[in-house]
Amino acid sequence: MENKELAESLVKKCLEKGADASEVFIQSSRNLSVEVRNGNIETVQQASSNGVGFRVLKNKAMAFSYSNDMSERALEDTLSRAVNFAESTTPDENNVLPSEKGETPIKDLYDPGISKVSMDEKIKIAKQVEELAMKDERITKSGGSGFSESESEIFLSNSNGLSKTCRTSVCGFGVYVVAEKGDQKSSGGEYCNRRFFKDLKPAREVADKAAKDAYEMLDPKMVKTQKADVIFDSDVSRAVLGGILAAVNGERVLQGASFLRDKMGQKISSDLITIIDDGTRPKGLGSQPFDGEGVPTQKRTIVQSGVLKGFMYNTIVAKRAGKKSTGNASRGGYRSIPGIGPHNFFVANGETPPEEIIQSTRKGLWLKGVTGYGINPVNGHFSGGASGFWIENGRVAFPVKGLTIAGAAFAMLSSIDVLGNDLDLNRSFTAPTFRIKNMQIGGE
Repeated sequence: MENKELAESLVKKCLEKGADASEVFIQSSRNLSVEVRNGNIETVQQASSNGVGFRVLKNKAMAFSYSNDMSERALEDTLSRAVNFAESTTPDENNVLPSEKGETPIKDLYDPGISKVSMDEKIKIAKQVEELAMKDERITKSGGSGFSESESEIFLSNSNGLSKTCRTSVCGFGVYVVAEKGDQKSSGGEYCNRRFFKDLKPAREVADKAAKDAYEMLDPKMVKTQKADVIFDSDVSRAVLGGILAAVNGERVLQGASFLRDKMGQKISSDLITIIDDGTRPKGLGSQPFDGEGVPTQKRTIVQSGVLKGFMYNTIVAKRAGKKSTGNASRGGYRSIPGIGPHNFFVANGETPPEEIIQSTRKGLWLKGVTGYGINPVNGHFSGGASGFWIENGRVAFPVKGLTIAGAAFAMLSSIDVLGNDLDLNRSFTAPTFRIKNMQIGGE
């Protein structure tokens, strides 16, 4: 029996066992991982897996069970457990399954050519990117390189008549290296992930970026504690974006655990900032025709010109909030029930080249690395360790490490005064370079 037919038949069996409503999520996947260090292959791992998750509702109570054994007896036992579990869980009138039967047509989410590329070619890429990164004399050690790929096919059916399937692929490679000078050590890394093998960057480009990130941070200096402009490089802009993402999670909002809970329709940032969640972008790493429970995906504006326009919901949380699902049910696979998550979540591109942002900064920090949690989604506080380059009179003066930066989310977001034009939409969670005026920087 084909997986689509199997999913539909298992939905019916759940109902026959006593469930009031049921959902079946079948996933088939294949994964490959190649790891290289110092030119030697350390590991090659390839695995395939199949599994099914059952979500059932009975008397408004919900239960879940899963199995990676696809035999008839195992499936029968697993769905029976789910129905039995529902008899002992707490009822909730908001426990419902979606009924949207459509889906969003999206091009180029699956590359059948990935599996046809020889293993030798994939190993060659992993070895080559490491070799190229190590050619610079300032690079002394390899942290390893690798190539990975995955293919996944999903079959989702529920008792409201949904029956959907989706096939996706992703592949990528990367390298991490260490630069040394005396007692100093500085690391750098770079990676590239794409839906299609032919779209991967040249190994040289990835290697050069990794090496540069390592050796540029040698001979750092310290600056005094002060307030100055901070330029968030596109590589670290997620330190700010991550807190916003967590704060627009509809479940957090309902729980009162979001600093944006009372800000709908209000100004929360500079006019320059527009934030979009797009599940429909061709070749997007976060794109899918439907979300983790079958609701069609869409392109939504979360923040428009600084004004908060929307939160994210799956079906159950949306019902609790008196809203409609936004197609943001996230799922880690057949072993998990739907949560809430983004698709391709990004700050819309600006107009200013990053080099012009630096040139227009009289004094400040060009932030290239940050540690910590970024913006706290509950209270909006921001703090973290910082490294990067000190800017004086529009030029890079010297690298800096061991700094801290701190602020409050609304003050930071409102103080963004220039936005770069270097948005990389090949990432699913990203923003261009931007500058925040007059942040607190902790130094010596």
